[in-house]
Amino acid sequence: MLGVGRLGPLGRTDGPEVGSVQHPVVTVGAGEAAASLAETGPIGGLDATERDAWIVLVGVAGVGPVSFGRLVAAFGSAAAVLAMARRSGAIAALVAATGSPDGGSPTLAWSSAAGVVAAALDPSPWLVPVRRSGVGILTLADEAYPRRLRRVDLPPPVLFLHGDPASLDRPRAVAIVGTRRPTAVGRGTAGRIADAVASLGASIVSGLAMGIDGTAHAAAVRLGTPTVAVLGGGHERLYPAGHRGLARAIVAGGGAVVSEFPPDTIPTRGTFPRRNRIISGLADATIVVEAGVRSGALTTAAWALEQGRALYLVPGRLDDPAVAGCLAFLREASPEAQIVAGIPELLDDLGLLGGEAEMAPRPGQGAGSRTMLPVGASLEAVLAVLGPVERVIAREVAAGRGSVDELVVATGAPGATVLGALTSLEIRGLVLETFGRYRAAGPLALADASRRPRPAPGRAA
Repeated sequence: MLGVGRLGPLGRTDGPEVGSVQHPVVTVGAGEAAASLAETGPIGGLDATERDAWIVLVGVAGVGPVSFGRLVAAFGSAAAVLAMARRSGAIAALVAATGSPDGGSPTLAWSSAAGVVAAALDPSPWLVPVRRSGVGILTLADEAYPRRLRRVDLPPPVLFLHGDPASLDRPRAVAIVGTRRPTAVGRGTAGRIADAVASLGASIVSGLAMGIDGTAHAAAVRLGTPTVAVLGGGHERLYPAGHRGLARAIVAGGGAVVSEFPPDTIPTRGTFPRRNRIISGLADATIVVEAGVRSGALTTAAWALEQGRALYLVPGRLDDPAVAGCLAFLREASPEAQIVAGIPELLDDLGLLGGEAEMAPRPGQGAGSRTMLPVGASLEAVLAVLGPVERVIAREVAAGRGSVDELVVATGAPGATVLGALTSLEIRGLVLETFGRYRAAGPLALADASRRPRPAPGRAA
């Protein structure tokens, strides 16, 4: 289906041992998937007949990116493939066309070739659900096809989406994934990372699953930053059903809900590894927050490395099963897989520090050393540009501790250290002193306010 082992990119056909981490297993010829389409770039779009042929062909069970690319390369177009499928002896010809140039086995099964024949004779079962759902269509032949995804080995020939196609191709994009059953600490960590990333203007890509995925999407929606949800099935079979409201909010907020599967596709265990390669393929970097030894998030991590994208994993306690997969991956995939040592360090590694609004320089710095942050940066993003001591003091001031005595007790730092940090924060416009008490100001005050719950509709703020 995808050119990977039946257990997905992390699995071997004989099954991995508990705690083991595997790199993606790609069969011979997978790198040729849709080569004549992806490598040559967009061809100026498709006419209606050819576009419908692409939709029909990718909708046939068993026609993955590799088989699609080989069929189109062999016959010249998707419409020509369907025309061939209506002729005598079509099944054998279709199967033979997907053999590799070096004589390797065909990638298209006889049953799938029979499905292509059936689709060619009556395409309505494939086209009607697409028309009914009202999904948008992006193909590899379209200029608007996301550039990051075009560069991976297995780009889906067709993307079905609700929302803004431009959200798939924003200047900066970060994938945040993890377990469906996070701990309270994991959920909080995911929310803090997503807050910081989204507030700095990067779009967030994830899988709309419960747990870490949903937390990441919700943070982006709350901050008004477009986010992209990649489905493991069709739009009419949205899973989980409990996230239908979140999916609507994503679209309303300028993001997109996207799938390589036709709208009526039922999600299965086999569709999610395919979904995961799109999550990592749409992003510059992937962050795994919590993952057990068999978490699907590790599949996304493996795809990120296979695609040459940056990968970061949040560690945890050595005896915590919630992060056992992250720790194993860090051990086996280092140095390509990098550790998240802290949110400020992560934002620096991602290259996200810098933007539109200017903060004053630190004491002793010249005017050319000013720190840049976008308006509306989250608390974590503001803290990320501070030194370690200033960061601790600023967090406590944002939490409402305003006197030097309170700050000394809360931080354990000497009074002189606290006063020095407060002076530095005042110079940078982050705190104000009034009658001996300090309060958040400037970007720190705005960041602190952004964390407060928004009033319910119809109620006064």
